[in-house]
Amino acid sequence: MPEDDFDIQGFARDINELLILSALRSEPKHGYQIVLDIENESNGLFRFRHGTLYPILHRLEKEGLIRGTWSKDVGRKKKVYSLTGKGRRHLSGETGRVEDVVSRLVRVLRGPDQAPA
Repeated sequence: MPEDDFDIQGFARDINELLILSALRSEPKHGYQIVLDIENESNGLFRFRHGTLYPILHRLEKEGLIRGTWSKDVGRKKKVYSLTGKGRRHLSGETGRVEDVVSRLVRVLRGPDQAPA
């Protein structure tokens, strides 16, 4: 990734999208379950608000990275989201990019005299 192309705000947005895609890796889930799983997996570090989650879900669905289907659960309709093949490939590729960015960040924070962890 060329350094000139790095955008910190875009990176933060991308992280939110990747967290959602990652939460859908193993099975389809409704929005609230996605939020709970991300919060639990991150020990509370990552939390989504209703106003943050659903616009991202809609965007991911529009981009074909996830698929939403309506299911009826005890008389109440819920939209359940699943990861598409395109979404799975995107998650895999972008995970590598995040690892690269984090690795560079750690290198800068430690300074040139610090050995890698």
